[in-house]
Amino acid sequence: MSKLLTRLNPVIGVILLILVWWIATLLQIADPVLLPPPQKAFKALVDGLVSGPLLHDFAQTIYRTVLSFLIASAIAIPLGVMLGAADKVYRSVEFVIDFFRSTPASAVFPLFLVLFGVGDKTKIAVAAFGSVLVILFNVAYGVMNARKTRVLAAKVMGANRLQVLKDVYFWESLPQTFIGMRNGISLALVIIVVAEMFIGSSDGIGYRLIEAQMLFEMPTMYAAIFAAGALGYGMNWIFLTIEKTFVHWGGK
Repeated sequence: MSKLLTRLNPVIGVILLILVWWIATLLQIADPVLLPPPQKAFKALVDGLVSGPLLHDFAQTIYRTVLSFLIASAIAIPLGVMLGAADKVYRSVEFVIDFFRSTPASAVFPLFLVLFGVGDKTKIAVAAFGSVLVILFNVAYGVMNARKTRVLAAKVMGANRLQVLKDVYFWESLPQTFIGMRNGISLALVIIVVAEMFIGSSDGIGYRLIEAQMLFEMPTMYAAIFAAGALGYGMNWIFLTIEKTFVHWGGK
C-alpha cells in the first residue's frame, strides 16, 4: 500500500488542481465562458491533437525550440569551455555576458525583427540568443570549478592545452553544462511560444493560444496552455533522465 501511495504522489497535486477547478466551475466563481469545466478543456486538447490543428502547432513549436537550442549549444559549449579555461579573458567579458543574460528576451525582439524580418528566422534567432547566454554562463562556471588536481595531472602527463580542454575541462564541466542546457531549452521554449504569439505566426502553440483567446474559444486556449506545459515538462524530464544516466560522476 505504501509503495502504491509513493507511486501516486506525483499525480496527487494534479488531481487536486483538477478537483479545485471543477468545484470552481460548479460554484461559478468565474464566468463560465472564461473558465470552462476541465472536461471541456481536455476534450479540446484531445480533439486538437487527434483531428485538429494542435498537433501541427505542437510539432512546429518543438521544431523551432529544438533548432534554436541546438544552435545555442553548438555555440555556447565550446565557447564556454574556452572562456572558462582562460579566467582573465572570462572576467573581461563577464559583465557583457551577465548584462545580456539579465536582459529580457522580449526587449531584443525589435532588433532581431530589423535584422531577420518577420518569420521563423527571427523566432529561432531570439531563442538561440537567450539560450546561448544561459548555457555559456553555466559551462564557463563548470570549467572554472574543475578540480585542479585533474588538470595538473593531465599537464604532468604531457597533455597539451587542446587535450586539457577536451579531455579534462569538457568532462569536468558536464554536470554544470547539463544544468545550463536544461535551463537553456526551457528558456528557448518560453521565447518561442511568446514569439509565436506576437511575431507574424500562422502556426505554433503560441499562435494557437493567442488566436483562441482573441476568438473567445476558451477550451482551445486552455488546451494550448496544457500542450505548452506538457512540452516544457517533457523536455525537462528528458534532460534529467540523460543527466542521471550519463553524468553519474557529478559531485564525485
